[in-house]
Amino acid sequence: MHFASRQVVLPAAAGSLNRPDTLPVWHRWLLAVTTALVLWLVPAPVALAVSAADLPDLPAGEHVLDTASVLSRAASSELEIKLAAFEGAHIDARLVTLNRLDYGLSLPAVGRELIERWKQASSPDPLLLLLIDSQTNTAAVVVDPALNGQLPRDLLTSTARSTMATPLRDGARYRQASVEALDRLALVLQGGEDPGEAAEAEVVSLPSNVPSREETANSNAFTWVIVLLVVGTIVPMLTWWVFSR
Repeated sequence: MHFASRQVVLPAAAGSLNRPDTLPVWHRWLLAVTTALVLWLVPAPVALAVSAADLPDLPAGEHVLDTASVLSRAASSELEIKLAAFEGAHIDARLVTLNRLDYGLSLPAVGRELIERWKQASSPDPLLLLLIDSQTNTAAVVVDPALNGQLPRDLLTSTARSTMATPLRDGARYRQASVEALDRLALVLQGGEDPGEAAEAEVVSLPSNVPSREETANSNAFTWVIVLLVVGTIVPMLTWWVFSR
């Protein structure tokens, strides 16, 4: 007695109906192209321009306002200590980093606006601001008018355009620029002699095997090239003519 075998078909799992590997090839290709187009058309986030009004109120107990996020935690801690040391000279020193200035604004202008805005909420000590623009790697040093006698304008300009500008321009070294500027200003406030602008490293050109334009013009290398080309053409022809006879 024979029994007819019946094949039992189990229902497919719900999650396997829409698995990516079960989709047709053209469907997966269309999905990949659509995803690539969406990623290409969506614009990348752009850093917004800032002005003095966009900065927060004077942070209590914090001397570093790193809005550009260019300082490491160790660098911020070191600069906090150096800035707090100016309290001994009755100066409220602050460091502000900016990512991008609003159109038409300059760092000194932003510094003056911040001083007018912050001095109402600060301690009785006059403000000293070090400002860094991380987009252009430029700096400015701005002080309250009450400090003009202790920190002349020429000193502030030289500190920003030389002491800070050199490390900023040569590798965006924000910590070094801030530390050297604070050390220079602190020395002057303590009655020491201004060390002046930092000496720029002299660039020494290494010897090269590549001849200069003058050496190339005075050499007879071109003549030798022509001679070698002629010899390389005539000798094979003569050799073929001799052996073909």
